[in-house]
Amino acid sequence: MTTPSWEAKEQLITRNLQEVLGQETMRTILQERDLNIYWGTATTGKPHIAYFVPMSKIADFLKAGCEVTILFADLHAYLDNMKAPWSLLQERTKYYEAVIKAMLTSLGVPLDKLRFVRGTDYQLSKEYTLDVYKLSSVVTQHDAKKAGAEVVKQVEHPLMSGILYPGLQALDEEYLKVDAQFGGVDQRKIFTFAEKYLPQLGYAKRIHLMNPMIPGLAGGKMSSSEEDSKIDLLDSAAKVKSKIKKAFCEPGNIEDNGLLKFLKHVVYPMFKEGEGFEIKRKAEFGGDKCFEKYEDLEAYFASQELHPGDLKAAVEIYINRLLEPIRKAFDDDFHRKLTERAYPTGGGGNKKAAAQATGDNTPDKMELKVGKIMEANKHPDADTLCILSVDIGSDTKKSIVSNLMAYYGLEDLRGRTVVTLTNMKSSKIRGVESEGLVLCAFNQDKYEPLIVPESAKIGERIIAEGFNNAKAEVAQLNPKKKVWEKIQAELKTNSDGDALWKDFSLLTMNGDKITSSLKECNIK
Repeated sequence: MTTPSWEAKEQLITRNLQEVLGQETMRTILQERDLNIYWGTATTGKPHIAYFVPMSKIADFLKAGCEVTILFADLHAYLDNMKAPWSLLQERTKYYEAVIKAMLTSLGVPLDKLRFVRGTDYQLSKEYTLDVYKLSSVVTQHDAKKAGAEVVKQVEHPLMSGILYPGLQALDEEYLKVDAQFGGVDQRKIFTFAEKYLPQLGYAKRIHLMNPMIPGLAGGKMSSSEEDSKIDLLDSAAKVKSKIKKAFCEPGNIEDNGLLKFLKHVVYPMFKEGEGFEIKRKAEFGGDKCFEKYEDLEAYFASQELHPGDLKAAVEIYINRLLEPIRKAFDDDFHRKLTERAYPTGGGGNKKAAAQATGDNTPDKMELKVGKIMEANKHPDADTLCILSVDIGSDTKKSIVSNLMAYYGLEDLRGRTVVTLTNMKSSKIRGVESEGLVLCAFNQDKYEPLIVPESAKIGERIIAEGFNNAKAEVAQLNPKKKVWEKIQAELKTNSDGDALWKDFSLLTMNGDKITSSLKECNIK
């Protein structure tokens, strides 16, 4: 096989990109050797069909002889409002690797020049940490916030994690020893941030390759959290048909058409010379047509000579061709168990999705923290009630009226570590203000605070497994609206004593379970 020229390699690397920063540097490198490129992804949401867009470019890079590193940014994912505990992130990293290999195999590219790296493989090292500190000494808060504006959620009082995020991504270029970083055009501000600040640490400025943003099926960005906007990589052919039918596809509209953009960036790059996109139609509707060039297909649709229904029917065929090898790869016990560990459903059916569909009755409405009872005193106007002063971290204490005195001596309560509901609107109980709850398991004979693992820190968030209920800001629960009662009705312990919301374990951010000695009981 003839080795392609450096010009041919450049064409493969840059086709369908929206922008390239440092193209002259890239040309200089390509004339001497193959390029070393990295692409990073935070291992949070479940990969969906839009991941074929970056995968199609990674396939181009591999065809051009590039060494490609895929970074699983587990530390970045944890810092991004702590969307998942470490235990889930570890399983999701394994899932991402398996599904990306299956996707690239579906695209027909060899994987011998592909490597996978986890952020925590090197981002916790002494050298990397010192560079983070060095970077913080030269980067302004303004520049850090500006760099992350497109990719980190913007709030009035941002967490430090979001401000650190762009700097960590910039340093990845040096520690992965790459020539170029690839990403979406929404990463542009982080890329220019890296170009400005890495040289200030004595490191080389890298090349940056940017994909355009592709609209989802429902219009707007394709998102793992918007069910109608994306097709899951393991969706059945019937589900694909149903979702394609609902896709936004306005006659003649080529700008906001996620189907056309998917064809341009994923399907057409797969075609070999002489192949094209085939439309099957009855003769009275124009008959069959084949478009070898995407531009011809786009112009044909823009002229309204191609009906949206015919386009959808054809796209469905090509999407199922891409997904079928992935479905087969994941149709065994190993991959089914891996999928369940990474994205737990709690048993048959997607209970998480069902829970989220109910609105208020979701665990991300409650803010649970590890607390420590500092003081316990008898209520002045009730024999079985006591007033607890609970340290919930960050120099914050909550005054909580509790009935625990009916089961424990006051001395037994002092110094105890507990799970505390901290976002309940305060209310008066027998004339004394109460600012939260201490969660307890109970049966007919006993009432017991939930047991917190010894490794947990005061103020650490407690989450329901698989839910994003560790976000920075959680609204207050108003007792009059009965939201807490709906959530609390689903809290329980199982036969092992694990504390659950529905079938989802309550966990510390390190993935350790909250438990109780009382089994198969309710929690309140």
